Amino acid sequence: MSEMSQTSPSDPSPSVAGDPLAEREFAHLDRRLRDDVRLLGHLLGRVIGAARGTAFVARIEAIRALAKSARAGDAADWARLSETLADIPAADMVDVARAFNQFLNLANIAEQHHLTREDHDRAVPLSLPDDPRLRETLDSLDIELVLTAHPTEVLRRTLIQKYDAIAATLAERDRASGATRAGIEVVLERLIAEAWHTDEIRQERPTPQDEARWGFAVIENSLWHALPAVLRELDLALASRGHPPLAPAAAPIRFATWMGGDRDGNPRVTATVTREVLMLARWMAADLYLQDVEVLRAALSMSHCNDELARATGGAHEPYRELLRTVRDRLARTRDWAAGLDPAPPADRESIFLETAELQAPLMLCYRSLVGCGMANIANGPLLDTLRRVAAFGITLVRLDVRQDAARHVAVFEELTTYLGFTRGGAGYASWPEEERCRFLLAELAGRRPLFPLDWPASDEVREVLDTCRVIAANDGAGIAQYVISMATSPSDVLAVILLLRECGLSRALPVVPLFETLSDLDGAADTIDALLALPWYREHVDGYQQVMIGYSDSAKDAGQLAAAWAQYRAQERLVEVTQRHGVRLALFHGRGGAVGRGGGPAQAAIASQPPGSVAGSLRVTEQGEMIRWKLGLPSLAQQTLRRYLGATLEATLNPPPAPRAAWRERISEMATSALTAYRAVVRDDPDFVELFRTLTPEQELGILALGSRPARRKANGGIASLRAIPWVFAWTQVRLMLPAWLGTDAALREAREHDQAALLAEMAAWPFFSMQINMLEMVLAKADAKLAAYYAERLVDAPRQAAVARLGERLATLSEDLLAITGAPHLLAGDPELAESLTVRNTYLDPLHLLQAELLARRRHDDHAREAVEQALQVTMAGIASGLRNTG
Repeated sequence: MSEMSQTSPSDPSPSVAGDPLAEREFAHLDRRLRDDVRLLGHLLGRVIGAARGTAFVARIEAIRALAKSARAGDAADWARLSETLADIPAADMVDVARAFNQFLNLANIAEQHHLTREDHDRAVPLSLPDDPRLRETLDSLDIELVLTAHPTEVLRRTLIQKYDAIAATLAERDRASGATRAGIEVVLERLIAEAWHTDEIRQERPTPQDEARWGFAVIENSLWHALPAVLRELDLALASRGHPPLAPAAAPIRFATWMGGDRDGNPRVTATVTREVLMLARWMAADLYLQDVEVLRAALSMSHCNDELARATGGAHEPYRELLRTVRDRLARTRDWAAGLDPAPPADRESIFLETAELQAPLMLCYRSLVGCGMANIANGPLLDTLRRVAAFGITLVRLDVRQDAARHVAVFEELTTYLGFTRGGAGYASWPEEERCRFLLAELAGRRPLFPLDWPASDEVREVLDTCRVIAANDGAGIAQYVISMATSPSDVLAVILLLRECGLSRALPVVPLFETLSDLDGAADTIDALLALPWYREHVDGYQQVMIGYSDSAKDAGQLAAAWAQYRAQERLVEVTQRHGVRLALFHGRGGAVGRGGGPAQAAIASQPPGSVAGSLRVTEQGEMIRWKLGLPSLAQQTLRRYLGATLEATLNPPPAPRAAWRERISEMATSALTAYRAVVRDDPDFVELFRTLTPEQELGILALGSRPARRKANGGIASLRAIPWVFAWTQVRLMLPAWLGTDAALREAREHDQAALLAEMAAWPFFSMQINMLEMVLAKADAKLAAYYAERLVDAPRQAAVARLGERLATLSEDLLAITGAPHLLAGDPELAESLTVRNTYLDPLHLLQAELLARRRHDDHAREAVEQALQVTMAGIASGLRNTG
C-alpha cells in the first residue's frame, strides 16, 4: 500500500484501501463496534503516518496482510511473514511492535465502550431474586471486592488515563452528529497521537506506594461514582417489589485492598510502606469528602430544621450550611494531618476525623432533619449518595489487608523462645510439634504478662514482622480489614498471629484469616478450622464468625486447573459443614486471578458454581491486575460489575444450586485424580520441563518488564515451586500454549471418553461447577495456538525440546476434539460468535507480535547487538500480547 487515504474519518464509507490499520471483516460484530474499530484503526494509521511516514505505514500494512493470509492457512505467507519480521532493522523494531500493540489497545477500548453502550441500550433493571427473604437478606448482605496489585496490568497509569479519555470521547461521539461529530473525531485523533507519542512501558518498577495510588485512582475516578448509582438502582428495584429502600448507612458492597499491605515474598512492602499507604488513603478520603461537602453546602441552603439540628448549630439562619461548614473545616484539618504521613493523632484529637462514625453523625443529623421537615426528596439527593459513600468507603477510603507468610511468624517465635530459654529438649519453637505450639500460644493468650523483653536483640526480619504488627495496632487497627496468613497449614499459624498482634498493642479482635493454597492445604483446611473451633479460647475470640481464604492461583500451579478446582470445591463443602456443626458463621474469601489458570472467569458464573451454602450472604473476592481496569476502571463498567456481584450473590444465597449427584461427584473425582497425575507427570516428574519452560517462554525476560513491585519468585534460584503463579501463567500465555489452564484436564477428558462417559459428562453440564470448567476451558482452547508455540520452539529451543512442544500441541488438538465431542458444538466458541470474531480480528495483529517476540528473544539470548533496542521492543511485544489476550494473569 503506497499511500495513506485522504478520506475524512467522518465519512460513513471511507476508502477501504486507505485504512491500512483497520480490519475489514467483522461479520458477527455489532455494526457500531465494527465502525468504532475501523475508525480508531484509521486514525491510528494517520497518526503513525504523520510520525513515521507513509512508507513505514505501508510496511505495517504489508505485515498485517501477510499475517491475515497466513492465519487463513497460507503456509508460504507464514514463511514470508517470519522472514519479513526477521529482516526488520533494529531502529524500526520498537515502532513496528508499537503499531500492533496500539491497535490492540484501541480495539480493547472499542469493545469496552461497546459493552457499556449495549448495557445502556438494553436498560435492563437490576435483577433481583423473587424471594420473600430478599429484604432481610439485603440488610445483612456483605460483598467486599479486594483490589490487589498483582502485576498483570502492563499499561502505565499515564496511558490508562489517555485510553479512558478515548473511551469517553467515543461515548460523546455516539451522542453527536454532523459537524459536531467531525470535531469529536479530531479530538480522537489528537488523543491517539498523545498515546502514540507516549512511552507505553514503565522505565522503573513501581513502588508499593505507586501501586496503592493507582488503586486509589480507581476509587476516585470510578467506584466513588458507581457505588451510589448502583445503590439507587437497588432502591428502585426494591420499590418495584413493594420493599422500602436501603437505609442511608447500608453498605452491602465495600472495598478493600492488598496494595501496600501484601508483603508475602515482597521485601519492598515494609512496615513503613504500610503506614504511609494507610495515611495516603486517609488523605484521599478526606479530599473526596471535602468535594462532596462543598456540593452539599451549596445545595442545602434551606433554613427549616428540626430541634436537634437547631441546637447543634446554635439557631443559625442556615443550619445545614453551618453544620457542614464545621464538617468541611474538620475534613480540611484531617487532610492536612494525613499529608504528614504520621498516624499519631494531633494534640487536639477532636479537630480531625479519626473514626468513620464521627463523619457519619453530622451528615445523618442533616438527613434526619430534612426528612422530618418534609424535605425527604432533598435528603435523598446528593446527601444520600455521600452517606452511602461514608458507609462503604469510611474515613479510611478503603480497608487494607496485611498478608504475610506463616513461616515468618514461626521465625519470630523461634528466635523468641530460643532467647528466653523456652526450649523443649533443647529445641526452639520451630521444632516443636503442633500440640506443643498450641499449648504455648494458648497459655500466653490466656495470661497477662508481656511476652517480648525490652532488650530482645531480634533479627531484622523478625523486627520487621513486629513493626508491621505495631503499625496495625496504631489507632487500634483502624483502616485494617484483616491479617491474611499465606501457606497456613495448622491452628498454631492462626494463634501465633493473634498473639503477635496482642503483644504489639492491638486490643480489638482483628480477623486473622488462614489462606489455604496448595492441594494438600486445601484438603486439610476443614480439619484445621475444626481443630481451631474446638478450642474454647478461640471460639470465644472469634465470637461466632470465621473467615477462611481459598487460594486459586497456587493450588492450580501445584495441581493443575481441574484437580485444584475440585479440591477448592470440596474444601468449601467441608468448611461449610464444620462451621455449621460448631454454630459459627463462615465467610469465604476467594483469591481468584484474572486468568483461567489462576481461577479466573466471569463473576456471575463463578459465584453460581460455588457449593450450596458457601455464599450465604457473604462474598469476599480479589479483583486483580488488569481485570481491575476491565471491570472497574470506568463508572459505567463498574456499575455493570457491581450489579452482577449483587444479583449473583443474592441468587446464590437465596437459591443456591443443588448438591451434585453422586454419579457426578464420582466422575469428577476420578477426572481430578487423572488430571493431577497427568499434570505432575509433566511439571514435576519430567527432568527437562523446567529448562523447557525457561527457554521456550519469556519467563527469564519478564524481569525487564517493570510490571509490579513484587519479585517474580519467592526464592531467587528456585524451580517451578518458587515461581509465583502470575509469571507462570503470564509466560505460557505469551507463547499461546496456555498450559496451566488445560494440562492434566486433557488426560481426564480423554480417559472419560475412552470409558464411554461422554453422555454422563454432557449431563453434568447442568451442574454449574462443571459447566463453568467446560466453558472456561473452551475459551482457553480458542485462545491457544499450537502453531505459534511451535514457532517459538523452532526459534528458541533444541530439537528434543521442539519435539516436546510438538507433543504438547498434539495434546491440545486432542483436547479440542474431546471437548467438542462432549459439548456437541461444531467448533470452539460456536455459541459465542462475537468472541470468536473478536479473537479472529485480534489474531491478525497478535501474530506479528508473537513472531517478532520470538525473533527478539533469540537476538537477546544469542546476540548483544543493539541490546537496548531489542529489550525495548521485547517489552512492547509482551505488553501488546497481554493487551490483545486481555486476561493474561
